[in-house]
Amino acid sequence: MIKVDIPDFGRLELENLVLDYNGTLALDGAVLPGVAELLQELAEELEIHVLTADTFGTCKQALEGLPVKVSVLGRSPEDEAKLDYVEELGVDSCVCIGNGRNDRLMLQSAALGMVVLEAEGTALDAFGAGDIVIRDIVSALQLLLKPVRLKATLRT
Repeated sequence: MIKVDIPDFGRLELENLVLDYNGTLALDGAVLPGVAELLQELAEELEIHVLTADTFGTCKQALEGLPVKVSVLGRSPEDEAKLDYVEELGVDSCVCIGNGRNDRLMLQSAALGMVVLEAEGTALDAFGAGDIVIRDIVSALQLLLKPVRLKATLRT
């Protein structure tokens, strides 16, 4: 669990990390450099979930051997399926990271929503739904490993 008190934002007690796959952890179906090592490290603190429509059909194989639970979304609309998943885990225990329009509802509902700007781009709907916008997934995952840094960005 990751715990941090942020003045005028609240106390975060995060147990689950919920990640989008394509555009967030991966580009064109391939996991981005540096991600696997950081997921290994974060798994000591958080249960890690990857939600995907698996556009390229590579997600499960690409994440094989990593301490993550992969859920391939089978129903549409995807944004509602992702929100339902996060609500089942408990929104107050979740940090969500994504970049797409289909991530906006989970980003908005989570205790902490993080939006990344990778090569695929970021949907404006996602951009406005998160609490923090971060330049890339490696920086986002590193921020979770050093949660005191969240105070500088989120406090009033």
